[in-house]
Amino acid sequence: MNQQAMMRQIQKMQAEMAKAQEELAVTEVTGQAGNGLVTVTCTATGDWRGIKIDPKLIDPDDPEMLQDLVLAALNDAKAVAEQTQQERLGPLTAGMSLPGF
Repeated sequence: MNQQAMMRQIQKMQAEMAKAQEELAVTEVTGQAGNGLVTVTCTATGDWRGIKIDPKLIDPDDPEMLQDLVLAALNDAKAVAEQTQQERLGPLTAGMSLPGF
């Protein structure tokens, strides 16, 4: 592969990656815990957008349960965001071979 062709391929990949990253920044994903009693929303890039807690979960005598469910929902949303990133960005770099790298 000559250098010009390689540079065109790199520029094309950079443009596709930039577009994919822009799309991920506005794609919202949701994580949940407690059968949906706690839900969190974030972008696929990990910017948190919101949290919803069903009022029946708020028990002043058991704050640990609510804390655990919020943490579980955050981790679930993070996993969904990471999977969304992989689904979108993975094909752009799969099989790419750059000489010298």
